[in-house]
Amino acid sequence: MPPAELRGLLSLSSTMKRSLTSKKGPPRLLSGRIVANLFFEDSTRTRTSFSVAAKRLGGDAVDLMGFASSINKGETLVDTALNVEAMGIDAIVVRARQSGSAQDIARAVRCPVINAGDGRHEHPTQGLLDALTFAESHDRADRFDFKGLRLLIVGDIASSRVARSAIAAFSTLGAKVVCVGPPGLAPASLADLGCSVSHDLDDHLTKADGVMMLRMQFERHDDSGAKGEARKSSVIASVRDYRASYSLTPERAERLKPQCVVMHPGPMNRGLEIDGSVADGPRSVILSQVSNGVAVRMAALAWSLRLEP
Repeated sequence: MPPAELRGLLSLSSTMKRSLTSKKGPPRLLSGRIVANLFFEDSTRTRTSFSVAAKRLGGDAVDLMGFASSINKGETLVDTALNVEAMGIDAIVVRARQSGSAQDIARAVRCPVINAGDGRHEHPTQGLLDALTFAESHDRADRFDFKGLRLLIVGDIASSRVARSAIAAFSTLGAKVVCVGPPGLAPASLADLGCSVSHDLDDHLTKADGVMMLRMQFERHDDSGAKGEARKSSVIASVRDYRASYSLTPERAERLKPQCVVMHPGPMNRGLEIDGSVADGPRSVILSQVSNGVAVRMAALAWSLRLEP
């Protein structure tokens, strides 16, 4: 997405956020429209916030969960989406384990499709809400220009669709993005996405304006069989060693600049990638990320349906 379009979508998100607390309330842009949430992977924040967003805009939301769908009977994702669209749905929000699944569905249906996370590929609305939260924290929400600011993304980046969308959004807006983790989780090839890569968290703490901690995604390393076990052992050699080198502890948090904020897309493994006292501390904007998710998804729905507030 070009910088001007990205800034326009973030500005629309800010407008939607202000509408949530205004006397008039949010515009009823989705009145008479139905949004289908097709979630074939677990979700709390994303699915709920899309439902809340649709209803805040005066629309309805229906949820189809993977365990309760005909996917379990062998139906393809595309066939499921086509059948849902045939019921009169106006927009589809989809999360699936397969990378590229949202694009496959978008090619098959006529209604707008919003990617709520596809495998290890991307999670665009998470990238948007992270950018909005970061901008508000640094008084940049009037222009969404991140030049001169540095974001550390720390942890299991190889598995993280959140990281890929954050790298795209923050670098497009001018920030310096540094991905930090052990070599198996932060491979040098990530630099092709427009960030720099390091394996030493302590070397970068004092330079950061934001630190985004990522969950160790054990389920994405959980290959079956002997080869899977060997790979898991090589990637996650020791939880204790990982915590010693990459956890955001109170001691590490004390080394951050006064204006540096702590972020996490959730869910958190407290005590592994981040300590509870840091996650709940004064630097944390984690709950602001969650709150901003509603406004961002309101904007994404309006933008994808080409509805003016």
